[in-house]
Amino acid sequence: MVELSDIVGQDQALQRLVAAMGSQRPPHAWIFAGPAGVGRRTTAWALAKWLLCAQPAAAGAGRPGDIAGQSGIAGRSGDTAKRPAACGRCPSCRAFDSGTHGDFHAVTKELARYSEDPEVRKRIMQNLGIEVVREFIIAPARRTSTLGRGRVFVIQEAELMSEQAQNALLKTLEEPPPGVRLILLCRTEQELLPTTRSRCALVRFAPLEPAFVEQKLVAASIEPAEAAYWARQSAGSLGESLRLAQAGLYAIKREMLERLAALPQSADAELGDWFSAKAEELSKAAVGADEQVSALLATRRAGGAMLALLAGIFRDVLAAAAGKPGALINADQAQAVARLAGRFDLDTAAQIVSQLGRYEQLLWRNVNAKVLWDNVLITCDTAAPLEV
Repeated sequence: MVELSDIVGQDQALQRLVAAMGSQRPPHAWIFAGPAGVGRRTTAWALAKWLLCAQPAAAGAGRPGDIAGQSGIAGRSGDTAKRPAACGRCPSCRAFDSGTHGDFHAVTKELARYSEDPEVRKRIMQNLGIEVVREFIIAPARRTSTLGRGRVFVIQEAELMSEQAQNALLKTLEEPPPGVRLILLCRTEQELLPTTRSRCALVRFAPLEPAFVEQKLVAASIEPAEAAYWARQSAGSLGESLRLAQAGLYAIKREMLERLAALPQSADAELGDWFSAKAEELSKAAVGADEQVSALLATRRAGGAMLALLAGIFRDVLAAAAGKPGALINADQAQAVARLAGRFDLDTAAQIVSQLGRYEQLLWRNVNAKVLWDNVLITCDTAAPLEV
């Protein structure tokens, strides 16, 4: 299990966290904001383990105080030598590492399928609703902790909480029971209600440096050219890079760009069908790999992944049209990018990038897949307006 001392690339976030937890009145509710895959979740897990540890320690300090009232962390620097650490030996640490800790609660919208309410279990949860918040956060927060060190709740994709759910959680955020800590993970704090933000301490997590992401991907046995691509495409998200690389999307990206670059010559009328078929393949693979992922959710995620690949291609086209190609996202296919960029002026390229973003919104509506991808092809070929 990763400790706070193991987290790299987020020195400013860790400095903020360590300083706040070392204060006389450490926060009991946090917002960890930043892109997915840059260390928010890992930091939340490591902090939770430390908070629940029976014998927590910080380098250069004695035993920190109890989470229910005393300050805890000595050393107010992001320096790994001064970051706190759980002991790793007590019953709490062993339970945490095995995934069986009764006082640690990882909260996601998917918990709806385990609700005591059969009506809630039937729903496809696109949001983290009030029923999940009441049943899996508010109610257990009031119970006595199993090991006497309080409870820690990590709310993943907190931006998906409905307004009702956030309002229901306000009292727990403001006046939690003794020893209860809440950590909300979100992309940006602005996606949460002002009333939620005002009750939490904020830690912002920055994108990781592409060179660092690339290095880690190569160390994970990903080919250098592919590693370099994902490091740029994922905007500094190591977790997202690993996930996409393991999904086999690199080969799809390469074929996608070559076929787009050849459109004026080949008039590839079947490219829309190719987009649709590849998205369906990705969707079926996702459902096969995780039975808890619904077919609808998998379809939307697969479509989003395909559109993200397209957006990366046309961001390169836009940069080239602006005369500022710089470091291409698709540097491994620079010639194909140049051929495609030669077809569009700056305004047209900007229209395509904008319209691709609107298609992603349509994925979450009941739009026929063939109609969607046929329109995507038309947009990529001519920048024609949406017809769905």
